[in-house]
Order: sequence, then structure tokens, then C-alpha cells
Amino acid sequence: MHIAEGFLPPVQAVAWTVASAPFVIHGARCIIRQVREHPETKLLLGAAGAFTFVLSAIKLPSVTGSSSHPTGTGLGAVLFRPPVMAFLGVVVLLFQALLLAHGGITTLGANTFSMAVVGPWVGYGGYRLVSRFTTNTSPAIFAAMFLADLSTYCVTSMQLALAFPDPVSGVGGALAKFLGVFALTQVPLAVAEGLLGVLVFRVLRTVASPELVRLGVLPMPVDNSSGGRTGAPPSSQRGF
Repeated sequence: MHIAEGFLPPVQAVAWTVASAPFVIHGARCIIRQVREHPETKLLLGAAGAFTFVLSAIKLPSVTGSSSHPTGTGLGAVLFRPPVMAFLGVVVLLFQALLLAHGGITTLGANTFSMAVVGPWVGYGGYRLVSRFTTNTSPAIFAAMFLADLSTYCVTSMQLALAFPDPVSGVGGALAKFLGVFALTQVPLAVAEGLLGVLVFRVLRTVASPELVRLGVLPMPVDNSSGGRTGAPPSSQRGF
């Protein structure tokens, strides 16, 4: 998902930036509201951003001389919802472009759209879908991490296909080639990221259970003395 500096035509680079901007602005507002209403979750919010930065900075060799990366956005999307990850993601990508030469400034909008917008929303959708069929959080967390990772590279493949259509088969042929290079080789990495996400979430349940309850990620504990539930409202009552 780190399209290199200057790799996209200027018009397309601007178009992806414009497409990403509303999500990033909305995400910034969501973070401000989150910190104002629940200041006790600031540490967990920072951990979600750090987790995304570290995972997406890991550079693994892929075919044809390219490289693949985990993304780490699925876990943050589950904890704080996808809009928050749009802002955290652009911050992560900006620092990586400036400090690690991963991605670039002109391609920041395109990279943000794939990793920080589409990835979190697809991952969160997978999480909500799996959660409908099981009360065990592990399959849902796995789905969130796996789908956020894989969908990011599918969108990156589309972006590159639009920028570099095949001379014979056009955008469709180029898309098939880029998907073969990036999406297929990303499947094992997405599986590994899903398993890592399950392990990390189990640790969070141990060390930050009250915060997860306030965020609506874990169910409210049952007050046996009154027969009701206490704590934060369920996730279905939390807005974006």
C-alpha cells in the first residue's frame, strides 16, 4: 500500500487526495470527540496508532522485486471505529513517508485511501458480520485484520491499474496483473496478521478490559445484585 513518491500521474494523485480528505477530516473530529468524552482511552488510542505504524512499517520481499507489508488497521477499526483510523492512518503514512521513505507525499492521498479508508471499513464490516454468528470475539477479530489487510492491497492494485493500464488489455488486464502480484501474495501475510490480531486482543482483554467495555467492544458486565447490566452503552449505541 506504499505507492512510491511520484509514481502516480499528478491528476490521479490529486484525485485520490480529494477523495481521502473528507474521511480524514471526519476522523480528526471523531478523535477529538473521543478524547473529550473518554479521556481514559487516550493510551489505548495511542497504542492503536503505534500498532498500525509498527506493523505497516514491516517490509517483506514479494515477487517481481516489490515488497509487502501488514497494515494493522483492522484492530484500531474494531476498537475505535473506521473514521478514527482514517486520521490515525494518514498520520502513520505521513511519518513513514518522511522518516522511512515508505510511500511519498504526492501519493499520500492514494495510500491513505487504500490503507486508512477502505481497509478499516472493510475490516470493520467483516468484524460486524462475523459477530452476528458467534459470541467468541476471536473469529471476528481475525476477520477484521485479514480483510483490512487484503482489501488494502486490492485497492492499491486498482490504483496502479488505473495509472498504468496494459497496452493491450487496458485497465482490466493491468488489474489482473497487479492483483496477481500484490493481492495473491498478500493472503499468507493477511492470515498471519489475523492471528496476531487475535493474540493482541486477548492481551488487551486482560490489561484494558474496562476501556474495552466503555468503547462497546466487550459486553457490559452483569450486576448480579440487581440482575441488570452496568457500565458503558453497547457498541450499537455509539455513533461514527
